[in-house]
Parts: sequence; C-alpha cells; structure tokens
Amino acid sequence: MTDSDFQRARTPEAKRAREDAILAAAARLATANGVREVTVTAIADEVGMHKSAMLRYFETREDIFLRLAAEAWQDWSAEVRDRLAALTPCETASDPEWAHGAHSIAGVLAQSLVARPLFCDLLAHTPLNLERNVSLDTVRAFKVRAIAEVDAVGAALGPVAPLGADQARSVVTTATTMAGALWQMAAPGTRLRAFYETDPELSHSVVDVEPRLTDILTALLTGYAVAATRHADDGWPHDTP
Repeated sequence: MTDSDFQRARTPEAKRAREDAILAAAARLATANGVREVTVTAIADEVGMHKSAMLRYFETREDIFLRLAAEAWQDWSAEVRDRLAALTPCETASDPEWAHGAHSIAGVLAQSLVARPLFCDLLAHTPLNLERNVSLDTVRAFKVRAIAEVDAVGAALGPVAPLGADQARSVVTTATTMAGALWQMAAPGTRLRAFYETDPELSHSVVDVEPRLTDILTALLTGYAVAATRHADDGWPHDTP
C-alpha cells in the first residue's frame, strides 16, 4: 500500500483500515525486534507511507503501542476467562483439591501470558513509557479498558477459587505485572540471553518465565485462599485484607 493510497481514503471505513494497517505493522516489528527497538519511521516504512502522514492517525509512537496493548488485554482476557470456566471450583483453602486447583489456575494465567510475547513486552513498557508521551484522554481510554479486563478476569476467578473480589483482582494484577517484568529479565531471542546461557557463572540469570510465574502465582493464590478461609471461619467479611 502506498502513501497515495492512504491519502485518497476519506471514509470512516478507510480510516479504520489505515489504523489497522499501522497497528499490524507495529505489531510485526515489535514481535520481531522488541517494542523498545521500533521507531515511528520504521513503522511508517513498514506500512509504506510517510511518517508525517502516519501521525495523522496516532498521536505518537507510544499511542500506537498503547492501542496494541489495549487490544492485547482484551484478547488475553477472553481466552483466560474461557479457560478458567473449565476448571473445577474450590470453595475453601481446606478443600482437598485446592492445592491442585491453585496450581491449575496459576498455570492458566502463566501459560496464556507466555503464549503472548508481544503482550508481555507491552506490559513492561506501558508504565515505563507508553503512558508518558500521549494525551491524558488517551491514557484514560487505555486505563479504562485495561481495568475492565482486570475486573473481568478477577470475576472469572471467583467461581473457581476461594478468594475475595479484591484478592482476585490482585492476582490478575500480579500476574500481568510479573509477566512483563520476567519477560524483560528473560530477554528471549537476544544476544543477552545467549550470553547468559553460555556463561556458567551467569546461569542463574537465565529466567524461564512460565514456571517462575506459575510458582509465584501458586504461592499468592494459596496464601490468599488461606486468609480468606480463615476470615470466613471467623465471621469476617470475605474481602477483608
């Protein structure tokens, strides 16, 4: 698609097609090279239009990636909620199946995140820089969408885990925050990762994200469930911290 093709488009449908093309180009480049390496010029070149023309549709480079992050939140949330619905419910931490249940829930969260490398990369960059070079309206629009998905996944945890609503949301927030951080530490597909793997003295620096994240979330789920069960037995409100 050429720059002239973009300039001729006038309808809302054509505008959406332009935006989709820009987002797709940014996603391809970020998947291949990492979010931090992708410039506005590179995205414009990938799409086949001038940078100034491309910036008519998005405020900044960060705006493009923030839009991708919002869409990734929705995609991840939909899959996780479907997978959680298929798990066996556990009502209390004393349920004999809870140990397995906690690990299963943690596995669903960890596996679904690791299966989305771009999302993990975006999760790390969102608070660091993607929210810093856009308008406050754009930040708000993104935050509203992301918070809605955190709430949706948290609500899906309720029927399968003995957690309060606040605890469930904290599990989701921890899962996504840690996925972003661990993904950066793992540095998959980079020279840094290869360096760690070939230097015996640095082998502890090699991070395998999925099992590490699964362990962290299993421990968090177990601790929250014990606290929630104890509070329920004592007659405390279910969401009391």
